[in-house]
Amino acid sequence: MLLMGLMIWCCIVCPLFVVVSFLLLRWWVHRRKAVLLPHLKDEDTTVVVGFFHPYCNAGGGGERVLWCAIRAIQKKYPHVKCLVYTGDQGVTGKEVINRARQRFNIIIEKPVEFVFLTRRMWVEASTWPYFTLLGQSVGSLFIAWEAMMTYVPDIYIDSMGYAFSIPMFKYLGGCKVACYVHYPTISTDMLTKVLQRKETYNNRQFISRSPVLSQLKLLYYHMFAYAYGVAGKRCDVIMVNSSWTKGHILHLWQTGERTNVVYPPCDTAEFLKLPVTTDTDKKAHSIVSVAQFRPEKDHELQIRSFNEFLTRQSLDLRHCYKLVLVGSCRNRGDIARVDALKQLCRELEVEDFVEFKLNVPFDELKQHLSEATVGLHTMWNEHFGIGVVECMAAGTVILAHNSGGPKLDIVVRWKGQATGFLADDIDSYATAMETIFKMAPERRLKLRLNAREAVDKFSDNDFERNFLKAIADIF
Repeated sequence: MLLMGLMIWCCIVCPLFVVVSFLLLRWWVHRRKAVLLPHLKDEDTTVVVGFFHPYCNAGGGGERVLWCAIRAIQKKYPHVKCLVYTGDQGVTGKEVINRARQRFNIIIEKPVEFVFLTRRMWVEASTWPYFTLLGQSVGSLFIAWEAMMTYVPDIYIDSMGYAFSIPMFKYLGGCKVACYVHYPTISTDMLTKVLQRKETYNNRQFISRSPVLSQLKLLYYHMFAYAYGVAGKRCDVIMVNSSWTKGHILHLWQTGERTNVVYPPCDTAEFLKLPVTTDTDKKAHSIVSVAQFRPEKDHELQIRSFNEFLTRQSLDLRHCYKLVLVGSCRNRGDIARVDALKQLCRELEVEDFVEFKLNVPFDELKQHLSEATVGLHTMWNEHFGIGVVECMAAGTVILAHNSGGPKLDIVVRWKGQATGFLADDIDSYATAMETIFKMAPERRLKLRLNAREAVDKFSDNDFERNFLKAIADIF
């Protein structure tokens, strides 16, 4: 009887203790809110929107979304102040804003508050060599807690994909919450890769070769996918960047009516200014890739495909082609990856035909694309593909991976005509390169012009309109 009484007492007291602790913690957070960064709330009508973006100075497509979103909010809502939680160190807010202008040609006219977080290493993949998804997600809770202890906004927007931070800001911070999902942290495609025991950058060889380890990893993925869905569906507003991403988010989060496709903003206006003319007299052709030097971008496939293409050319023609890899490096891991790619070029003896252009300003990016014949993209299941759109708008012949956003939303037929080429392995990429360069210049020009016209739906103006429409209910 005593044991039974203790069990009943525990069943009553333990939940009560959890509830009381949660309420006290929430009260404490709200009490702190009144004294944190008081200059942001200079008027009672001021609304503060906090963007959680630990890599806001990285210079990639996700950062273009961030700055266009801030610009749109500042234009639409004069009473709103924007704050960015970032893990970037050694820079000032002014320098971050200037980089956004140089890299994206985006001018932020009103002040933006920055909270510089010190725990970004907890969301670095290098910190978690094993159980990376779980480690980074747990790490995001640490950095999100640091963010909330610095300032609690009225509206919280996760603009980088850290879904596990959402319940914290909603339930402890009392914020209205929204998110912009560039890429689901886990997807059904990842589960399929493990199930089929295929080796990839996130499914190591020693796991793919072991039936037991593959089954254990599959169980781990299923458990993580469930937790990811529980966290994500707490959002009041969900924005995704493509049809591919929407399909996976709907499957994982089960949030149909709150999920909106908002194509990311691509600087089509600037690239559309570049002249597109026939290349009949062009003697040298460049293939340009625009992508951050991350493992999933698969620059190795680009180099190996280009090498295969060169082996199919006569020796006297090989000098007519070069591969230009344009991209930004976020950290030491990215720099080491570039060094490994340069070593691969030396091993394949194509170092004289491959150029690396790191962290280039916007004007130089435009120059490379204006001179290019082919725009190259090789990421499997790219969530969207801003670089693909930029290449098409600049007038290149796009050659993209036959999956994800490029396949479903971008390199699709327009007015009944093709807009580019799709491939998925070394042979198909090399064959597509051969096909492109063998096309008659007039036919190539027609394809380029059709592709350029097709990307109008990915403009900054379209993004701002659809973004503001999606978040209207939480303002």
